[in-house]
Amino acid sequence: METSLKRTVLYHWHVEHGGRMVPFAGWEMPVQYPTGPIQEHHITRQAAGLFDIDHMGQIEIRGPDAERFLNLVATYDVQRMALYDAHYALFCYADGGTIDDLFIYRLPDPEEEGKDYFFLAVNAANREKDYAWLKAHARNFDVHVRDISDETYMLAFQGPKAPAILDRMTPADLTKVPRFTAVQTEIGGVPVLLGRTGYTGEDGFELFFPAEHALAIWEAILKEGEPEGVKPIGLAARDSLRFEPCMPLYGHEISATISPVQARLTFGITFSKPFIGRDALLKQKLERPDPILVGFEMVERGVPREHYPVLHNGNEVGFVTTGMFSPTLKKYLGMAYVPRELSSPGTEIAILIRSKPVQAKVVEMPFYIPAYRR
Repeated sequence: METSLKRTVLYHWHVEHGGRMVPFAGWEMPVQYPTGPIQEHHITRQAAGLFDIDHMGQIEIRGPDAERFLNLVATYDVQRMALYDAHYALFCYADGGTIDDLFIYRLPDPEEEGKDYFFLAVNAANREKDYAWLKAHARNFDVHVRDISDETYMLAFQGPKAPAILDRMTPADLTKVPRFTAVQTEIGGVPVLLGRTGYTGEDGFELFFPAEHALAIWEAILKEGEPEGVKPIGLAARDSLRFEPCMPLYGHEISATISPVQARLTFGITFSKPFIGRDALLKQKLERPDPILVGFEMVERGVPREHYPVLHNGNEVGFVTTGMFSPTLKKYLGMAYVPRELSSPGTEIAILIRSKPVQAKVVEMPFYIPAYRR
């Protein structure tokens, strides 16, 4: 294994408990445990799963111009956010290409009474790029941008039973914490920010707390949830869980050359305010994006993998961004970019698998309805 890979505080716990470690976004992370990724997927859908996602980054934005500055660099209008709100947003280049997708939290500033600040959760592979982008654009604003990733630990606790289990562990009443908001509380005396967010399609929370308490919090949640069947979950199940509700993964459904409009992420964009990339994205929206992201189902037997060509009438017209077997739906499904005229559900396409065209058809997204939309 490459010695240059970073390791989370829980690395040795994962190894001792049978976690199979693999390189991911510059980190050595558990892809699965002895339970296996299919069972880990079902545990999260049916009970609750605990994820070590400390490879992700956290950035604070403070200062008198914090709101105005963040509104320039982020696609979503943070002026709309009340205290403790959390919202999905993106950073874009001027041409509309995606720098990263992220969650923004608006929180009371413990350093200055009566003031707010913004807390960002960003992707692991983009942490340094995001921080550099923010710093480069902060020069004309009275703001302080700080990368707090090393001192902050991040876990995700996801599944229908996760809120009730976590509610037993904290003095806060989590039944009063709506989806896409946050609460500052404690677990075992450790201060914790709980965001009712996640990337699995299930209810649950993402947890942020001082990194030195990672092992204690991790083991406490596993112990508390043991009667309900809670297990640690690896990257493989994390990917299939986000795939079923068609949640994008940077480098797959969005990238520097793929815009959030093409990826159908306009719920994270406020076109009524200026931001970097707005004109390009608005042009795409008005002219209707092409190519555009679609979901598809395999009609013939075959496993659609990332980058496999999409064919129509024998011609290559697009490419697969993510494809796999859906453990919940028990089908081989995928997402792909195709011309807009081929984006209607029912359209017949083929996926080129090992030089052989395998029949598929365009279907509605998401494949699995996430908890907050039920």
